[in-house]
Amino acid sequence: MEKHTSTQETVRGQNVFEWYEALISAALVLVLVFSLFFRIIQVDGESMVPTLQNGDKLIVWGAGYEPQRGDVVIVDSYTAYGKPLVKRVIAKGGDVVNIDYQAGTVSVNGEELQEAYIAEPTYLGYDVTFPYTVPEGTVFVMGDNRNASLDSRSSYVGCIDERDILGKVLLCFLPFSDFGVVK
Repeated sequence: MEKHTSTQETVRGQNVFEWYEALISAALVLVLVFSLFFRIIQVDGESMVPTLQNGDKLIVWGAGYEPQRGDVVIVDSYTAYGKPLVKRVIAKGGDVVNIDYQAGTVSVNGEELQEAYIAEPTYLGYDVTFPYTVPEGTVFVMGDNRNASLDSRSSYVGCIDERDILGKVLLCFLPFSDFGVVK
């Protein structure tokens, strides 16, 4: 009888050990996946309203990402601005950006952008003069809340080196009221 109880305790101990081992392995895989492919970022500020709200938590895809016009991206914190930025790519290297502050419109390569995602027309200007040619290897970014966004229209932020982009925002997952794919 004692031998039978001892065998059960050994089997139970092995099962618990295997269970912990599986949990640790799963946690390591998750850490690796999120380190190499995904990041979680929190929106800080109102510059992307109405697309994103202050405090929204985002999943960002970074592995092998190359910026495209219209993408919402995260800019690394070691840029001149000093903290991560969430902005929309308006133009890429070689593109010519023009902003008509009277009409509130933005054009890239002579074509006016149709921007259903912005809070209001673009009336706020900074110190960059237009038309402006985006240097190769950089992107011109703007917030969707154009009149409350510090972005590439200011020489303080300027154009962003493509290597400073952490990735494309894929999904807003918190708060649940804002849950959804970011477009």
